[in-house]
Amino acid sequence: MTAELRTATGESLYPRLEPLLAQVQKPIQYVGGELNAQAKPWESTDVHWALMYPDAYEVGLPNQGLMILYEVLNERPDALAERTYAVWPDLAGLMREHGVPQFTVDGHRSVRDFDLLGVSFATELGYTNLLEALDLAGVPIHVGDRDETHPVVVAGGHAAFNPEPVADFVDCAVLGDGEQAVGDITDVVKAWKAQGRPGGREELLARLARVDGVYVPRFYAVSYGADGTISAVTRTRDDVPAKVGKRTVMDLDEWPYPKTPLVPLAESVHERMSVEIFRGCTRGCRFCQAGMITRPVRERTITGIGSMVEQGLKATGYEEVGLLSLSSADHSEIGQVAKELADRYEDSKVGLSLPSTRVDAFNVTLANELSRNGRRSGLTFAPEGGSERIRRVINKTVSKEDLVRTVTTAYANGWTQVKLYFMCGLPTETDEDVLEIAELAVEVIRAGREASGRKDIRCTVSIGGFVPKPHTPFQWASQASAETIDSRLKLLRQAINSDRRIGRSIGLRYHDGKPGVIEGLLSRGDRRVGRVIERVWREGGKFDGWSEHFSFDRWVAAAAEELAAFGVDLDWYTTRERTQHEILPWDHLDSGLDKEWLWDDWQEALSEEEVADCRWTPCYDCGVCPTMGTEIQIGPTGRSLLPLTVV
Repeated sequence: MTAELRTATGESLYPRLEPLLAQVQKPIQYVGGELNAQAKPWESTDVHWALMYPDAYEVGLPNQGLMILYEVLNERPDALAERTYAVWPDLAGLMREHGVPQFTVDGHRSVRDFDLLGVSFATELGYTNLLEALDLAGVPIHVGDRDETHPVVVAGGHAAFNPEPVADFVDCAVLGDGEQAVGDITDVVKAWKAQGRPGGREELLARLARVDGVYVPRFYAVSYGADGTISAVTRTRDDVPAKVGKRTVMDLDEWPYPKTPLVPLAESVHERMSVEIFRGCTRGCRFCQAGMITRPVRERTITGIGSMVEQGLKATGYEEVGLLSLSSADHSEIGQVAKELADRYEDSKVGLSLPSTRVDAFNVTLANELSRNGRRSGLTFAPEGGSERIRRVINKTVSKEDLVRTVTTAYANGWTQVKLYFMCGLPTETDEDVLEIAELAVEVIRAGREASGRKDIRCTVSIGGFVPKPHTPFQWASQASAETIDSRLKLLRQAINSDRRIGRSIGLRYHDGKPGVIEGLLSRGDRRVGRVIERVWREGGKFDGWSEHFSFDRWVAAAAEELAAFGVDLDWYTTRERTQHEILPWDHLDSGLDKEWLWDDWQEALSEEEVADCRWTPCYDCGVCPTMGTEIQIGPTGRSLLPLTVV
């Protein structure tokens, strides 16, 4: 970037930033000062964290993970945490022109001044935004070019379970839950600074590599075979672990964060307060990385949920509460939670919502409780696969009859809109599997009209392309090409529109298959893919999760240029099926799942065999609980919520 005009460490950049804001769109996203935001005095703390969500403010601010760490760190008297988000290209250009570096929105301090830059990756398509932020901050993008004056770049989030594609750019990655890990990292940095920074950056990273759940890529060497596959991953130091295990927070009631959620100044993707009612999932959906890597299930108690809702509503003024988890209707006391919260807030008209509901967990009583105090919005169900056969493959076992009956019941009880979420490109999928989505949608509309006596009911079919992810049974699978995805979506659209009397009541939402191919490259890539990411960024790539900024051609060209020297290509990383004993780039990173169990589950998928949820059945040896020293924590607790008393 243009030579940065240096300020005193920790000094606000706002006097230099403010004149630029009048020249950009949505300047309010850069000014900070939101309700419940924090800005501590710089000199009052020993360790300084900049926390980044590598996307726009409107997407990043509601992110629960970042909000939790922001609070956890700022509760410590010796630590300070501020937030930074990806800046849009209009402001980035002005910042380069005027020498204003990447800044935090809380104190408008230069990101380069911080000890640590923590980056939470919910999706791999944020990688180019990290490089842009580092460059704007005046921090070398390559780890080997940094010294002790530069912040330590820490990756987290689900994508951190395979950080190899960004190993050249991140100093370390935290696997699993971050609440306790960031505290341990803070302690290490504080001690190193107090001792006079002995051994420089190398020694600090070596100390961090010995923290449970922290992976430092520079201390692991990767070698490749003649066929392009990995031949070995070896430690370069004896004092770092051969295999890095994830962190798991137990007893979520002891971690009731966020206590005072941030309230955005600008419009954001979620205008509500959210409470995580449990973490982890053991349903065993084979496509779902989140469900696999967050095991075991750990429920908050009904009283823990109630106190978080009470405190959060007081702190924010929101009128809707989202009860979040990977499958919220599976909470062992969800009916009681919904009823007692609805009772408690009936007079204040606070609404409750679930992000989506499993077909086999839905009941009208629960739905009525959720909508009692708020508006009756549409219901969302996620069958994921169009045919029963493909649902057996992915272990999302629900019959067509169950789905139609559930949705019809919703229509008959006054709901007029239902959204069904599916994936296209699943392993073993055929055109016929996808076309059954159209048959299902048509039957839903017909049955719904009959049950409700109304013609104005609607069904929206939303489809995403399947991307195989690490630490899942599908990590070995061949990814469907963009052409295959697009061809099947075209057939589906034609099938839905073949009968206009029904088709006009069915909305179809989908993206083409191209972004999924690049996500597939990044999700299962190794260190060689870092060259592709860097080239795309240098050629203008950023905000790849936004269709108006994403360029498939740029990624394809960069992959062709950068991977040819290694004898591999884009298809090698995406459409190629892996073999059982191939060393995968993330094999030295331990999610707790036994690799042999994952392989057996992959074989069971190919045989269309189902696996039960171990919450309610005997353990089936996935490996998590014994190796991680954890256990499933579920109710019922026998507790109940007391009515709030007005003081």
